[in-house]
Amino acid sequence: MSTFWSVWVIVLTLANLALVTWILFANRKVAVDDQAEPGNQTTGHVYDGIEEYDNPLPRWWFLLFVATLVFTAIYLAIYPGLGNFKGFGGWTAVKQLEAREARAQEKFDETFGQYVQMPIEQIADSREALKMGARIFANNCAVCHGADGGGNYGFPNLTDGDWLYGGTPEKILETLHNGRQGLMPPQGPVIGEEGVKNAAEYVLALNGLEHDAGMAAEGQKIFGTVCMACHGADGKGNQALGAPNLTDNIWLYGGSREQIQHTIRGGRSNKMPAQKDKLREDKIRLVAAYVYSLSRQEEVEQ
Repeated sequence: MSTFWSVWVIVLTLANLALVTWILFANRKVAVDDQAEPGNQTTGHVYDGIEEYDNPLPRWWFLLFVATLVFTAIYLAIYPGLGNFKGFGGWTAVKQLEAREARAQEKFDETFGQYVQMPIEQIADSREALKMGARIFANNCAVCHGADGGGNYGFPNLTDGDWLYGGTPEKILETLHNGRQGLMPPQGPVIGEEGVKNAAEYVLALNGLEHDAGMAAEGQKIFGTVCMACHGADGKGNQALGAPNLTDNIWLYGGSREQIQHTIRGGRSNKMPAQKDKLREDKIRLVAAYVYSLSRQEEVEQ
């Protein structure tokens, strides 16, 4: 605040307080006994046959106003309220925020801090820790993976033990910290529409689903030259690349003939956002333990 506006605020504030004080005491003509009968002086104002008496405020009301003025003077002396004057108490909103943040951090450290160095497997054995992890998951992860972690269209099911990038505690932490960028490049322009259909039949065959054997045989050749580099020669995927297992009948975008053809033809792209800048390390570890436990529910519940 500039000096001009600081002086303006100070003068305006003090002038108003002085004016209010003068009005209060100027109208305090005589002491009034609250139990006494009111005087007979009137203001001369009459409305509908009712005269307005000119009596001073009752003592208790007058003293209450005086108390508010005294409080105001003390407040303005201790706290900032007069322009650039910071008050003798040294209070600032920044200091108050820092103090509250420090108290909150102490509570967070008491509640969550114990999990920073604790192994994920050990955290997953604690029911209390899993409850906290479940709440953090509900607030940050459920919108994509579902309230129960069962996944949605294009978002992996976290309860079935099928992992795109690995389900070890280390891999789960890596995924949470850094996120993932999944990409299936479109193969339609490379292998043509007939190749798309043949490759889809081969993928159906890998899962033991109904398929055209002749088209699947042709699709196997295409798979060996185009798809094997990511999904492996046996179609069981590559967790280093995030390439899914194509033999377990678990589908991220659906396992119908049309959906598989659409995936091969146009490709897929999906992103798991990094959480390292959103959640603290202790919360990430709690979520990791919760996710780690989802595919091991029977073991955890015992």
